[in-house]
Amino acid sequence: MKKIAFILLIVFIGILPASAYLISYKEQYYRLYHIHYQQYPDDVIENIYWLERAAAADFCNPQYAMAKINDKTDWEKYRYLFMMHINLKLIEQHLRLGRTWDKNVAYFYDAPWKEQYLNDLKTAETAYKAGLHYWKEAKLWAEKANQGKFKFLFLTDLQNWEDERERIANGKLDYEKTINRELERLNGVIADFEAMDENTY
Repeated sequence: MKKIAFILLIVFIGILPASAYLISYKEQYYRLYHIHYQQYPDDVIENIYWLERAAAADFCNPQYAMAKINDKTDWEKYRYLFMMHINLKLIEQHLRLGRTWDKNVAYFYDAPWKEQYLNDLKTAETAYKAGLHYWKEAKLWAEKANQGKFKFLFLTDLQNWEDERERIANGKLDYEKTINRELERLNGVIADFEAMDENTY
């Protein structure tokens, strides 16, 4: 009898679905974003996926926010800072992804693999240009977090996000300048490869 009860218990447990932790809020997706010591393209793509999901999801209840929220003004600024920060992290990840396929210099001995390098450089260009989209978004959210009503309001639990906001406001953080510099250099490398012919090597 005990054996039958034990077998029925095992069967019953096997039928029930395992309890899963449902991820549905921005803060939960953001916590899945992480930086590896050595980041491979798959790690970067995974991070982009989690950050994109975080950007699209709803905010959790203010009592579960990543900072102490005292009132509606805190909550409003928190949301602006969060979206700004997510977009900045997406820029960083796209720059890392672009560097995977980037080639800083077109050496003459690379001529036999010209087409492969050109394909890689176009992929890098796509990743860099995606960063420009996120920069526009980040600036928009930083501008909202810089409204006059927030002049003397600082979310001290998110000091690094406040620092990012301030650096965007005073121009010390300008990813557009960085990305355009990378694109200009990359276009020079593409031009060098395109100029190669059978006499180059």
